[in-house]
Amino acid sequence: MDDLDRAILRELRSNARLTNAELADRVGLTPSPCLRRVRRLEADGVIVGYQAVVDPDAVGRGCEVIVNAEIVSQDRKTVEQFENEVGAFDEVVEFRRMIGLPDYFIRVVVADLNAFEVFLRTKLMEQPAISKIESHLTMKKLKG
Repeated sequence: MDDLDRAILRELRSNARLTNAELADRVGLTPSPCLRRVRRLEADGVIVGYQAVVDPDAVGRGCEVIVNAEIVSQDRKTVEQFENEVGAFDEVVEFRRMIGLPDYFIRVVVADLNAFEVFLRTKLMEQPAISKIESHLTMKKLKG
C-alpha cells in the first residue's frame, strides 16, 4: 500500500459515495487507474464494505450508553452463551470481549433513558453470566 492507496482510503472514509471520477480527481489520478486501485483494495480485503451513516435521532435511537460487563465464569459454555445472546440484542451495536477488566464492552443505542432502563432490566440483567454491570452515558461525543 502506498500514499495513493492511503489517500483513496482517506477520501472513501470521508465520503464513500464519491463517484470514481470525483475520487480520482481528489487523489490526483485519472479515473481508470483509480478504479483499478479501488478494486484491488477491495479484492485484497482492505476495503471490506461500504455503509450509510444514519442519524440516530432520526430513527429513534438517540440515546447511547456504554456498558461495561463482567461475567461470573470464563468457561467456554458460559462465554459462548453470553456472547451469542447479548450479540443478538437489537439494541447492542458494538460488543467487544476485552483483555482484563471489564470482561466486555457493550455499546447500546436506544430511544431514551427509559428505553435503556427497560433494556437493562429485561434483557441484560436477565443474563445469568453477568456478575457486574457499569453503565456510562456520553456527555459529549468529541470524535468518531
